[in-house]
Amino acid sequence: MGIFERYLTVWVALCIIAGVVLGHFLPAPFHAIGRIEVAQVNLPVAVLIWLMIIPMLLKIDFGALSQVKEHWKGIGVTLFINWAVKPFSMALLGYIFVSTLFRPYLPADQIDSYIAGLILLAAAPCTAMVFVWSNLCHGEPHFTLSQVALNDLIMVFAFAPIVGLLLGLSSITVPWNTLFLSVVLYIVVPVIVSQIWRKALLANGPQALANGPQALANTLAKLGPVSLLALLTTLVLLFGFQGEQIITQPLIILMLAVPITIQVYFNSGVAYLLNKKLGVAHCVAGPSALIGASNFFELAVAAAISLFGFQSGAALATVVGVLIEVPVMLSVVRIVNSSKNWYEAKTVTPDVVTCVREES
Repeated sequence: MGIFERYLTVWVALCIIAGVVLGHFLPAPFHAIGRIEVAQVNLPVAVLIWLMIIPMLLKIDFGALSQVKEHWKGIGVTLFINWAVKPFSMALLGYIFVSTLFRPYLPADQIDSYIAGLILLAAAPCTAMVFVWSNLCHGEPHFTLSQVALNDLIMVFAFAPIVGLLLGLSSITVPWNTLFLSVVLYIVVPVIVSQIWRKALLANGPQALANGPQALANTLAKLGPVSLLALLTTLVLLFGFQGEQIITQPLIILMLAVPITIQVYFNSGVAYLLNKKLGVAHCVAGPSALIGASNFFELAVAAAISLFGFQSGAALATVVGVLIEVPVMLSVVRIVNSSKNWYEAKTVTPDVVTCVREES
Protein backbone atom coordinates (compact mmCIF):
# COMPACT_ATOMS: atom_id res chain seq x y z
CA MET A 1 0.00 0.00 0.00
CA GLY A 2 1.23 3.50 -0.79
CA ILE A 3 1.40 6.23 1.84
CA PHE A 4 -1.98 7.66 0.79
CA GLU A 5 -3.75 4.30 0.99
CA ARG A 6 -1.98 3.21 4.19
CA TYR A 7 -2.91 6.38 6.06
CA LEU A 8 -6.25 7.06 4.41
CA THR A 9 -8.01 7.22 7.78
CA VAL A 10 -5.57 9.92 8.92
CA TRP A 11 -6.14 11.99 5.78
CA VAL A 12 -9.91 11.63 6.17
CA ALA A 13 -9.68 12.76 9.80
CA LEU A 14 -7.65 15.81 8.73
CA CYS A 15 -10.24 16.58 6.05
CA ILE A 16 -12.97 16.42 8.67
CA ILE A 17 -11.12 18.99 10.78
CA ALA A 18 -10.30 21.20 7.79
CA GLY A 19 -13.84 21.02 6.42
CA VAL A 20 -15.47 21.78 9.77
CA VAL A 21 -13.15 24.73 10.45
CA LEU A 22 -13.46 26.20 6.94
CA GLY A 23 -17.22 25.67 6.85
CA HIS A 24 -17.59 27.42 10.19
CA PHE A 25 -15.44 30.47 9.45
CA LEU A 26 -15.84 30.72 5.65
CA PRO A 27 -19.35 29.46 4.84
CA ALA A 28 -19.88 31.66 1.74
CA PRO A 29 -17.55 29.75 -0.66
CA PHE A 30 -19.14 26.44 0.32
CA HIS A 31 -22.65 27.72 -0.33
CA ALA A 32 -21.52 29.17 -3.67
CA ILE A 33 -20.14 25.76 -4.71
CA GLY A 34 -23.36 24.10 -3.54
CA ARG A 35 -25.39 26.26 -5.92
CA ILE A 36 -23.45 25.19 -9.04
CA GLU A 37 -25.71 22.37 -10.18
CA VAL A 38 -27.70 21.13 -13.16
CA ALA A 39 -30.67 18.75 -12.77
CA GLN A 40 -29.84 18.36 -9.06
CA VAL A 41 -26.29 17.27 -9.90
CA ASN A 42 -23.54 19.43 -8.41
CA LEU A 43 -21.04 20.02 -11.21
CA PRO A 44 -17.86 20.55 -9.12
CA VAL A 45 -18.58 17.37 -7.20
CA ALA A 46 -19.37 15.50 -10.44
CA VAL A 47 -15.91 16.38 -11.77
CA LEU A 48 -14.29 15.29 -8.49
CA ILE A 49 -16.20 12.01 -8.51
CA TRP A 50 -15.13 11.26 -12.08
CA LEU A 51 -11.52 11.96 -11.08
CA MET A 52 -12.00 9.39 -8.29
CA ILE A 53 -13.87 6.68 -10.16
CA ILE A 54 -12.39 6.63 -13.68
CA PRO A 55 -8.81 5.80 -12.57
CA MET A 56 -10.21 2.94 -10.48
CA LEU A 57 -12.27 1.55 -13.36
CA LEU A 58 -9.25 1.89 -15.63
CA LYS A 59 -7.76 -1.08 -13.76
CA ILE A 60 -10.69 -3.32 -14.68
CA ASP A 61 -10.35 -5.67 -17.63
CA PHE A 62 -13.82 -6.80 -18.61
CA GLY A 63 -12.16 -9.50 -20.68
CA ALA A 64 -11.55 -11.20 -17.32
CA LEU A 65 -15.22 -12.20 -17.33
CA SER A 66 -14.12 -15.22 -19.38
CA GLN A 67 -12.39 -16.53 -16.24
CA VAL A 68 -15.56 -16.54 -14.14
CA LYS A 69 -16.18 -20.25 -14.74
CA GLU A 70 -12.76 -21.15 -13.30
CA HIS A 71 -13.75 -19.88 -9.84
CA TRP A 72 -17.51 -20.30 -9.98
CA LYS A 73 -17.95 -21.35 -6.36
CA GLY A 74 -16.09 -18.38 -4.90
CA ILE A 75 -17.75 -16.01 -7.35
CA GLY A 76 -21.18 -17.45 -6.52
CA VAL A 77 -20.59 -16.85 -2.81
CA THR A 78 -19.40 -13.29 -3.37
CA LEU A 79 -22.33 -12.44 -5.65
CA PHE A 80 -24.74 -13.84 -3.07
CA ILE A 81 -23.23 -11.70 -0.31
CA ASN A 82 -22.87 -8.54 -2.43
CA TRP A 83 -26.32 -8.52 -3.95
CA ALA A 84 -28.62 -10.68 -1.80
CA VAL A 85 -27.24 -10.10 1.71
CA LYS A 86 -25.21 -6.90 2.17
CA PRO A 87 -27.72 -4.21 1.11
CA PHE A 88 -30.54 -5.87 3.06
CA SER A 89 -28.44 -6.56 6.17
CA MET A 90 -27.35 -2.90 6.17
CA ALA A 91 -30.95 -1.74 5.90
CA LEU A 92 -31.79 -3.96 8.88
CA LEU A 93 -28.81 -2.70 10.90
CA GLY A 94 -29.77 0.87 10.03
CA TYR A 95 -33.26 0.27 11.38
CA ILE A 96 -31.96 -1.42 14.55
CA PHE A 97 -29.33 1.16 15.44
CA VAL A 98 -30.18 4.45 13.73
CA SER A 99 -33.96 4.27 13.72
CA THR A 100 -34.33 2.56 17.12
CA LEU A 101 -31.40 2.37 19.56
CA PHE A 102 -29.69 5.65 18.66
CA ARG A 103 -32.81 7.61 17.69
CA PRO A 104 -32.95 9.69 20.93
CA TYR A 105 -29.39 10.91 20.30
CA LEU A 106 -29.69 11.79 16.61
CA PRO A 107 -31.39 14.75 14.85
CA ALA A 108 -34.99 13.60 14.31
CA ASP A 109 -35.23 15.19 10.86
CA GLN A 110 -32.17 13.26 9.60
CA ILE A 111 -33.01 9.71 10.73
CA ASP A 112 -34.36 8.58 7.35
CA SER A 113 -31.50 10.32 5.57
CA TYR A 114 -28.88 8.51 7.65
CA ILE A 115 -30.50 5.16 6.80
CA ALA A 116 -30.58 6.12 3.12
CA GLY A 117 -26.84 6.85 3.24
CA LEU A 118 -26.13 3.48 4.82
CA ILE A 119 -28.16 1.74 2.12
CA LEU A 120 -26.32 3.62 -0.64
CA LEU A 121 -23.03 2.61 0.96
CA ALA A 122 -23.91 -1.09 1.04
CA ALA A 123 -25.61 -1.32 -2.37
CA ALA A 124 -22.41 -1.16 -4.43
CA PRO A 125 -19.42 -3.50 -3.92
CA CYS A 126 -15.95 -1.98 -3.85
CA THR A 127 -14.02 -1.68 -7.11
CA ALA A 128 -10.50 -0.42 -6.42
CA MET A 129 -9.30 -1.03 -2.87
CA VAL A 130 -10.19 -4.73 -3.07
CA PHE A 131 -7.11 -5.24 -5.23
CA VAL A 132 -5.05 -4.00 -2.28
CA TRP A 133 -6.92 -6.22 0.20
CA SER A 134 -6.62 -9.24 -2.11
CA ASN A 135 -2.89 -8.76 -2.46
CA LEU A 136 -2.45 -8.44 1.31
CA CYS A 137 -4.23 -11.75 1.92
CA HIS A 138 -2.33 -13.53 -0.91
CA GLY A 139 -5.51 -13.75 -2.96
CA GLU A 140 -5.74 -15.35 -6.38
CA PRO A 141 -5.43 -12.29 -8.70
CA HIS A 142 -7.42 -13.76 -11.61
CA PHE A 143 -10.35 -14.46 -9.28
CA THR A 144 -10.21 -10.92 -7.88
CA LEU A 145 -10.12 -9.34 -11.33
CA SER A 146 -12.94 -11.45 -12.76
CA GLN A 147 -15.06 -10.91 -9.62
CA VAL A 148 -14.65 -7.14 -9.71
CA ALA A 149 -15.36 -7.01 -13.46
CA LEU A 150 -18.55 -9.03 -12.97
CA ASN A 151 -19.65 -6.87 -10.02
CA ASP A 152 -19.11 -3.68 -12.03
CA LEU A 153 -21.20 -5.07 -14.88
CA ILE A 154 -24.01 -6.06 -12.51
CA MET A 155 -23.83 -2.68 -10.77
CA VAL A 156 -24.82 -0.90 -13.98
CA PHE A 157 -28.18 -2.67 -13.91
CA ALA A 158 -28.77 -3.55 -10.24
CA PHE A 159 -27.68 -0.50 -8.23
CA ALA A 160 -30.71 1.70 -8.92
CA PRO A 161 -33.37 -1.04 -8.47
CA ILE A 162 -31.88 -2.27 -5.18
CA VAL A 163 -31.49 1.25 -3.78
CA GLY A 164 -35.00 2.15 -4.90
CA LEU A 165 -36.46 -1.00 -3.35
CA LEU A 166 -34.74 -0.53 0.00
CA LEU A 167 -35.44 3.19 0.21
CA GLY A 168 -39.06 2.40 -0.54
CA LEU A 169 -39.15 -0.26 2.18
CA SER A 170 -37.71 2.32 4.56
CA SER A 171 -40.52 4.73 3.58
CA ILE A 172 -38.05 7.17 2.03
CA THR A 173 -39.25 8.99 -1.07
CA VAL A 174 -37.16 7.93 -4.04
CA PRO A 175 -36.32 10.68 -6.57
CA TRP A 176 -36.13 8.18 -9.42
CA ASN A 177 -35.00 10.67 -12.08
CA THR A 178 -32.05 11.75 -9.95
CA LEU A 179 -31.25 8.15 -9.01
CA PHE A 180 -31.11 7.01 -12.62
CA LEU A 181 -29.12 10.13 -13.57
CA SER A 182 -26.64 9.24 -10.81
CA VAL A 183 -26.29 5.72 -12.21
CA VAL A 184 -25.63 7.10 -15.69
CA LEU A 185 -23.18 9.76 -14.50
CA TYR A 186 -21.30 7.77 -11.89
CA ILE A 187 -21.41 4.21 -13.26
CA VAL A 188 -22.26 4.05 -16.96
CA VAL A 189 -20.25 7.05 -18.19
CA PRO A 190 -17.10 6.25 -16.13
CA VAL A 191 -17.21 2.60 -17.26
CA ILE A 192 -17.42 3.61 -20.92
CA VAL A 193 -14.74 6.31 -20.64
CA SER A 194 -12.36 4.09 -18.66
CA GLN A 195 -12.69 1.14 -21.04
CA ILE A 196 -12.14 3.30 -24.15
CA TRP A 197 -9.11 4.86 -22.47
CA ARG A 198 -7.80 1.46 -21.34
CA LYS A 199 -8.12 0.06 -24.85
CA ALA A 200 -6.27 3.06 -26.30
CA LEU A 201 -3.42 2.68 -23.79
CA LEU A 202 -3.04 -1.06 -24.42
CA ALA A 203 -3.02 -0.46 -28.19
CA ASN A 204 0.03 1.77 -27.79
CA GLY A 205 1.80 1.59 -31.11
CA PRO A 206 3.03 -1.38 -33.19
CA GLN A 207 4.69 -3.01 -30.16
CA ALA A 208 1.49 -2.96 -28.13
CA LEU A 209 2.19 -6.25 -26.36
CA ALA A 210 5.32 -4.73 -24.84
CA ASN A 211 4.38 -1.06 -24.54
CA GLY A 212 0.66 -1.26 -23.84
CA PRO A 213 0.74 -2.75 -20.31
CA GLN A 214 3.57 -0.39 -19.36
CA ALA A 215 1.63 2.61 -20.71
CA LEU A 216 -1.37 1.51 -18.65
CA ALA A 217 0.76 1.03 -15.53
CA ASN A 218 2.38 4.47 -15.96
CA THR A 219 -1.00 6.12 -16.39
CA LEU A 220 -2.42 4.40 -13.30
CA ALA A 221 0.62 5.48 -11.27
CA LYS A 222 0.10 9.10 -12.30
CA LEU A 223 -3.65 9.03 -11.72
CA GLY A 224 -3.46 7.39 -8.27
CA PRO A 225 -2.64 10.59 -6.37
CA VAL A 226 -5.15 12.57 -8.46
CA SER A 227 -7.91 10.13 -7.52
CA LEU A 228 -7.12 10.33 -3.81
CA LEU A 229 -6.78 14.13 -3.85
CA ALA A 230 -10.20 14.34 -5.51
CA LEU A 231 -11.61 12.15 -2.75
CA LEU A 232 -10.05 14.29 -0.02
CA THR A 233 -11.25 17.52 -1.67
CA THR A 234 -14.77 16.12 -1.81
CA LEU A 235 -14.56 15.26 1.88
CA VAL A 236 -13.49 18.81 2.76
CA LEU A 237 -16.54 20.11 0.87
CA LEU A 238 -18.86 17.64 2.58
CA PHE A 239 -17.64 18.44 6.06
CA GLY A 240 -17.69 22.14 5.26
CA PHE A 241 -21.45 21.75 4.85
CA GLN A 242 -21.80 19.32 7.76
CA GLY A 243 -19.61 21.31 10.16
CA GLU A 244 -22.24 22.92 12.34
CA GLN A 245 -24.10 19.64 12.83
CA ILE A 246 -20.91 17.79 13.76
CA ILE A 247 -19.83 20.50 16.23
CA THR A 248 -23.24 20.32 17.86
CA GLN A 249 -23.34 16.52 17.99
CA PRO A 250 -19.85 15.01 17.46
CA LEU A 251 -21.01 11.53 18.50
CA ILE A 252 -23.04 11.25 15.29
CA ILE A 253 -20.00 9.89 13.44
CA LEU A 254 -19.40 7.26 16.10
CA MET A 255 -23.04 6.15 16.09
CA LEU A 256 -23.11 5.85 12.30
CA ALA A 257 -19.87 3.85 12.40
CA VAL A 258 -21.48 1.12 14.50
CA PRO A 259 -23.79 -0.45 11.85
CA ILE A 260 -21.15 0.01 9.13
CA THR A 261 -18.52 -1.82 11.18
CA ILE A 262 -20.89 -4.63 12.14
CA GLN A 263 -21.95 -5.23 8.54
CA VAL A 264 -18.32 -5.47 7.39
CA TYR A 265 -17.51 -8.21 9.90
CA PHE A 266 -20.85 -9.96 9.39
CA ASN A 267 -20.67 -10.11 5.60
CA SER A 268 -17.00 -11.03 5.45
CA GLY A 269 -17.56 -13.75 8.05
CA VAL A 270 -20.53 -15.25 6.22
CA ALA A 271 -18.65 -15.22 2.89
CA TYR A 272 -15.56 -16.81 4.45
CA LEU A 273 -17.54 -19.60 6.13
CA LEU A 274 -19.61 -20.32 3.01
CA ASN A 275 -16.43 -20.67 0.96
CA LYS A 276 -15.01 -23.07 3.55
CA LYS A 277 -18.23 -25.08 3.49
CA LEU A 278 -18.05 -25.33 -0.31
CA GLY A 279 -14.41 -26.41 -0.31
CA VAL A 280 -13.04 -23.28 -1.96
CA ALA A 281 -9.28 -22.72 -1.80
CA HIS A 282 -8.11 -20.14 0.74
CA CYS A 283 -6.55 -17.94 -1.96
CA VAL A 284 -10.06 -17.49 -3.37
CA ALA A 285 -11.98 -17.46 -0.08
CA GLY A 286 -9.88 -14.58 1.27
CA PRO A 287 -10.60 -12.03 -1.48
CA SER A 288 -14.17 -13.36 -1.72
CA ALA A 289 -14.73 -12.40 1.92
CA LEU A 290 -13.09 -9.01 1.45
CA ILE A 291 -14.99 -8.16 -1.74
CA GLY A 292 -18.19 -9.30 -0.05
CA ALA A 293 -17.65 -6.88 2.83
CA SER A 294 -16.19 -3.74 1.27
CA ASN A 295 -18.12 -0.83 -0.23
CA PHE A 296 -17.76 1.40 -3.29
CA PHE A 297 -17.84 4.52 -1.10
CA GLU A 298 -16.95 6.89 -3.96
CA LEU A 299 -20.18 5.98 -5.75
CA ALA A 300 -22.13 6.12 -2.48
CA VAL A 301 -20.86 9.63 -1.72
CA ALA A 302 -21.73 10.85 -5.23
CA ALA A 303 -25.21 9.32 -5.17
CA ALA A 304 -25.93 10.66 -1.68
CA ILE A 305 -24.99 14.21 -2.70
CA SER A 306 -27.07 13.99 -5.89
CA LEU A 307 -30.12 12.48 -4.17
CA PHE A 308 -30.15 14.32 -0.86
CA GLY A 309 -27.64 17.19 -1.01
CA PHE A 310 -24.41 18.22 0.68
CA GLN A 311 -25.98 18.90 4.06
CA SER A 312 -27.94 15.66 4.27
CA GLY A 313 -27.48 12.89 6.78
CA ALA A 314 -27.11 10.54 3.80
CA ALA A 315 -23.95 12.31 2.64
CA LEU A 316 -22.52 12.22 6.15
CA ALA A 317 -23.30 8.49 6.56
CA THR A 318 -21.45 7.61 3.35
CA VAL A 319 -18.43 9.65 4.44
CA VAL A 320 -18.26 7.70 7.71
CA GLY A 321 -17.79 4.63 5.52
CA VAL A 322 -14.69 6.27 4.04
CA LEU A 323 -13.41 7.10 7.52
CA ILE A 324 -13.45 3.52 8.82
CA GLU A 325 -12.72 1.68 5.55
CA VAL A 326 -8.97 1.17 5.98
CA PRO A 327 -8.67 0.13 9.65
CA VAL A 328 -11.68 -2.19 9.54
CA MET A 329 -10.70 -3.87 6.28
CA LEU A 330 -7.10 -4.28 7.44
CA SER A 331 -8.42 -6.08 10.51
CA VAL A 332 -10.41 -8.42 8.24
CA VAL A 333 -7.22 -9.10 6.22
CA ARG A 334 -5.43 -9.97 9.47
CA ILE A 335 -8.23 -12.37 10.46
CA VAL A 336 -8.17 -14.07 7.05
CA ASN A 337 -4.39 -14.49 7.11
CA SER A 338 -4.17 -15.67 10.72
CA SER A 339 -6.96 -18.23 10.23
CA LYS A 340 -5.46 -19.87 7.12
CA ASN A 341 -4.32 -23.01 8.97
CA TRP A 342 -7.77 -23.40 10.56
CA TYR A 343 -9.45 -22.81 7.19
CA GLU A 344 -7.35 -25.42 5.37
CA ALA A 345 -7.32 -28.01 8.17
CA LYS A 346 -10.78 -29.37 7.46
CA THR A 347 -11.51 -27.84 4.08
CA VAL A 348 -11.79 -30.24 1.16
CA THR A 349 -10.70 -28.53 -2.06
CA PRO A 350 -11.75 -30.74 -4.98
CA ASP A 351 -11.17 -27.89 -7.42
CA VAL A 352 -7.48 -27.51 -8.28
CA VAL A 353 -6.60 -23.83 -7.97
CA THR A 354 -3.06 -22.55 -8.36
CA CYS A 355 -2.69 -19.73 -5.88
CA VAL A 356 -0.54 -17.03 -7.38
CA ARG A 357 0.14 -13.92 -5.36
CA GLU A 358 -0.38 -10.69 -7.24
CA GLU A 359 2.73 -8.62 -7.51
CA SER A 360 2.70 -5.47 -5.35
